[in-house]
Amino acid sequence: MSEYERSRTMTASPQAVFDKAGDLDLLDSWLPQDLHVRAEEPPAVTVHEDGSGRDERALFRARRDQLRVEWGTRDDSRYAGWLQVAGISDRSSEVTVHLSFFDEETAPPGDEVDHALEKSLERLAEQVRA
Repeated sequence: MSEYERSRTMTASPQAVFDKAGDLDLLDSWLPQDLHVRAEEPPAVTVHEDGSGRDERALFRARRDQLRVEWGTRDDSRYAGWLQVAGISDRSSEVTVHLSFFDEETAPPGDEVDHALEKSLERLAEQVRA
């Protein structure tokens, strides 16, 4: 099993950050650029990966009362992740993203995951500033 986690402070209220991060229609704006999410019957979604051209059946849950977003593969337990928003002040939040790859054979290289997490948090910070 491989696990990765990154955090970033964002200049926005916790609710504003969660509203952007938990909105299915806005996921493509901050997820890694080669991933695209299509909503089905919630919590079911399909994730398309440009690099492989594959569609992956997945689950996505936004828990407003916890300021938490959770996702993972739907048909097996190869992959799961979560995003947690924590308030620092009325205008500042800390966002943590955690990814778990349970199948080492299909897990991407660690440096690619680290880079994707950094870029995703950067794009989310840009979204909440806009």
